Amino acid sequence: MEIMVYQVDAFSDRAFGGNPAAVVLSSRTLTANTMQDIAKEMNLSETAFVIQFAKDSFWVRFFTPVCEVDLCGHATISTFYTLGKMGYIEGMIDGTKTVYQETRSGKLAVELEYRDGEIYKVFMEQAKPKNIGRVEDLERLAEAMGISMEDIGIGKETIYPEIVSTGLPDIMLPVKDKEILDHMNVNMNKLSKLSEELDVIGVHAFYLPSKDSEIVYTRNFAPLVGIDEEAATGTSNGALIYFLRENNLIDRNRIVSYQGQSMNRPSTIYCRLEKRKGETIVKVGGDAKIVLSGIMSI
Repeated sequence: MEIMVYQVDAFSDRAFGGNPAAVVLSSRTLTANTMQDIAKEMNLSETAFVIQFAKDSFWVRFFTPVCEVDLCGHATISTFYTLGKMGYIEGMIDGTKTVYQETRSGKLAVELEYRDGEIYKVFMEQAKPKNIGRVEDLERLAEAMGISMEDIGIGKETIYPEIVSTGLPDIMLPVKDKEILDHMNVNMNKLSKLSEELDVIGVHAFYLPSKDSEIVYTRNFAPLVGIDEEAATGTSNGALIYFLRENNLIDRNRIVSYQGQSMNRPSTIYCRLEKRKGETIVKVGGDAKIVLSGIMSI
């Protein structure tokens, strides 16, 4: 069997930036075991498998090298950029087109923005945000992250980390200084054990320069699912803007997350909050770049 595979850098408009994901567009005949084998072979943080079942509707499944996950932000951006770029989705000259993906987190809208007939940016609607609870054991979390308890917070204030999900649960971990963020010495074994006990994917650490800042600096660690660090994370940054807004740390409904600098893969993630029928809608998006395409023989 031969299948077409694309490698796409999400949240960057140039090669070798952002977060790479593999995209397999013709997945109808593949079993879950074969999908897992392909994801392991690609050895990227995520591989997306796509089946079109209606004009603008697609089934999408996401696999890390070690397991299937319910949703993935950067792989969604990579997938729908590829669908738009390769003509699987009918485009437009200028404007926004909404299509849908069916995932294990439910049916979610994806917006493709076009300029001058070319796909420009992709935004994904995320699952309904959930605040799962505060992380009370700061000492253990700090030890796993290689920081001190006093480093946790924003400015001079201690802000407790919280578990938030917009499709995948992550610990939102504020740190008081960018130097702290840049020089974390994470113990992956301890973080894996803590993540398993708290039933989370990992930790999304961030530095907010000031209250209501337009930007935030982030790093993401998920060794439990085989990802020591990730250059760009859509669901985690969606959870982050919700966390910031709910805790009155920002008054705005948009923020830009800069991630991946520590991995020499700079990523720019645009995060939005909207209201629909009284409910909060989280959207995350950005650029993408196809860097590789080829045929895999299995």
